Amino acid sequence: MISDKKVIKVENLTKRFGSFIAVNDISFEVGEGEIFGFLGANGAGKTTAIKMLTGLLLPSSGEATVAGFDAFRQSEKIKKNIGYMSQRFSLYEDLTIAENIRLYGGIYGLSNKHIKEQTNILLTKMKLIDYKNSLIASLPLGWRQKLAFAVAMFHDPKIVFLDEPTGGVDPITRRQFWDMIYEAVSEGKTIFVTTHYMDEAEYCDRVSIMVDGKIAAIDTPSKLKQQFNVKSINDVFVRLARPNMALNQ
Repeated sequence: MISDKKVIKVENLTKRFGSFIAVNDISFEVGEGEIFGFLGANGAGKTTAIKMLTGLLLPSSGEATVAGFDAFRQSEKIKKNIGYMSQRFSLYEDLTIAENIRLYGGIYGLSNKHIKEQTNILLTKMKLIDYKNSLIASLPLGWRQKLAFAVAMFHDPKIVFLDEPTGGVDPITRRQFWDMIYEAVSEGKTIFVTTHYMDEAEYCDRVSIMVDGKIAAIDTPSKLKQQFNVKSINDVFVRLARPNMALNQ
């Protein structure tokens, strides 16, 4: 259940690279326990925005707090209190499953005893206990992605950022991945997710759509479809992000 408590607050957030404005004066809030979809075409600015919210990039101006910490002055605290999973790089393929978990547990300051106990619990739950000494590279992509999500939550963060987490995996695995997201939310976590799969955007409580560095629309999937008088979030996305395509349909 989504709480009235706001765990992400963004106001007039901007990022400039010289004369180029990658993120242009965006504002939004995310409630505790919410699945918030952050959509946008390549180059729209969503990756830059995520880097600012996860403490990886200093904003140029505006205000942002994540898990109660300021994006300008407390970026290291933000990193310690969130989970983050990227499609491109999450786990070290030349390390085993157990070695990856131990590495990330250490990065987040967990004790060796806690890491060992939670590793056994995690791998038993995922039915990977017999494969803990297998290299990540030996796992199918779908299993790697599900394990990466579990590792991103290993230190029990309140907010988890997922950057295109299901890219390249089959539809069945994508559905299983979203089951894991729902389970995490039922345990009180907040999920901030980007995706290129518009059907996945329908699973979110709310979605925002970035166009040219600005948020062009933000609301629940049903209200956005009603607002634009279309049948799917993909149709909303096309109207906003690819207007020339929409005109030709």
